[in-house]
Amino acid sequence: MSNVRTIKVLIKLFPSILALRKDRRTWVKQEGKDIDTEKYRKNARKVLNTFIALGPVYIKLGQWLSSRADILPQPYLEELAKLQDKVPSAPFEQVKPIIETDIGPINENFDKINPVPVSGASLGQVYRGSISGQQIVVKVKRPGIEKVVAEDLEVLKKILPLALRFVDPNLRFSAKAMLAQFIETIHEEMDYTKESSNLKRIKHDLEKSKKVVIPSVYDDYSSKNVLTMEYLPGIKITNVEALDEKGIDRQQLVIDVHKVFFTMLLRHSLFHADPHPGNISVTDDGKLILYDYGMVGKLDNETRLRLIRLYLALVEKDPPRTVNAMNDLGMLTPDFNRSVIEKGIELTVQAMHGKKPDEMEVQSLMELANKTMSKFPFVLPKNLALYMRMASIIEGIYKQHKVEFKFVKVLREILEEESLIKDAYIEELKYSFQRFAKSIDATISIAPELKKFIDDNKSIQLLNAKPKTNILLPGSILSAAIFVGSAVLFSSNEGIGITGMVGSLIIMGIFTIFRKK
Repeated sequence: MSNVRTIKVLIKLFPSILALRKDRRTWVKQEGKDIDTEKYRKNARKVLNTFIALGPVYIKLGQWLSSRADILPQPYLEELAKLQDKVPSAPFEQVKPIIETDIGPINENFDKINPVPVSGASLGQVYRGSISGQQIVVKVKRPGIEKVVAEDLEVLKKILPLALRFVDPNLRFSAKAMLAQFIETIHEEMDYTKESSNLKRIKHDLEKSKKVVIPSVYDDYSSKNVLTMEYLPGIKITNVEALDEKGIDRQQLVIDVHKVFFTMLLRHSLFHADPHPGNISVTDDGKLILYDYGMVGKLDNETRLRLIRLYLALVEKDPPRTVNAMNDLGMLTPDFNRSVIEKGIELTVQAMHGKKPDEMEVQSLMELANKTMSKFPFVLPKNLALYMRMASIIEGIYKQHKVEFKFVKVLREILEEESLIKDAYIEELKYSFQRFAKSIDATISIAPELKKFIDDNKSIQLLNAKPKTNILLPGSILSAAIFVGSAVLFSSNEGIGITGMVGSLIIMGIFTIFRKK
């Protein structure tokens, strides 16, 4: 059966793989310039429709690929980002046994469950109901989905690495890692005990926030296959007309969306990674309601602090520090051109702070960046890819509302309100001292050669005329080490660099005084 399915999938995907191969090569060669964008979008829509036709796993794959700028040209990303996780629902007669196997008879445990689903997604479907008079929603895993997912993942393991290598040989480095990340994510989404745990942790993290409401879980009515939650109705976040009718301040709403999601990311490290408009509603008094916690990102503390460093450097208009943080996060290829990247960051920072940069300069730098990313793909850590997905979807919500909004201002407020600036500076100092220590180590490592040079050079033999003068040599080496290290640091942290240079001169002076005694 698996082989038959593999052949069917390959036949359906092959035209799209061929089109992508041609489009990607042209995109890279022409650096994104003079491209027939509509043709690209047309090909991307064919990919999207093929994924929908192939079923749940491929819909999830399309959503996953929509955040992979290292794989797809920009028009493909934009089209795949529109891929909604909507699939016709299975009949309630097939769903009822799943609920009753895990929870017990419906008529004994629930007041009622409406057999008409509220929504049908690729992995599950949602129903309205009530328990003891309380309005609830019941999310139930799609009948037979485990078997469907298992079979299609086996097919993908055979097809995807080969397809990506065919599209671009450079992608062989990221194909296996990407597939492993995708498989892990889809398995997590099928376990509703994990979704329940994610929801509870985020609810706890944001309990002091006055900007967001998160549903409660009914644990006694939930399992691996069934998730029962409090029913929280609201206005869809992109329903501009309805929001305006309620008199909701949409500018403040966009600010609140960014604050809620970036606080999750930067303060708490567990974040909702699928904030598409279907998963966010708004209460009548303007609070956000978040649904669906199947896809979440988890950042380790080290990565979280590096992101904070990155954002603080952007807020403080410091391109060298920004590049250092990006490099630490693995966002830059090993052979990146620092001066070009710093110039690009400088223009980005200007734009973020309200100064409009020269359009031609921006265009040339963006094309260079896109070319570099396409030609030298990097393997994004899973959670950083999810972070980029989260950020890009939120950006889409902002664009839908067309209100005045300065991300950098909101970012500064988040860093200040969450007391994260101190953490960022501590990390920046640690980073600076690590670079400083490495530069000293590098300088000290040449000390034997330096000593040999001094010993061999007859023009400075006077240094060894008296035993008491030998103290100048270690003083010179230590002073030189500190000076070189400080000079290296100067580009990223002028304060520490200058302090180190002054310190090296003081040390040299002290050793000179001792020499004279």
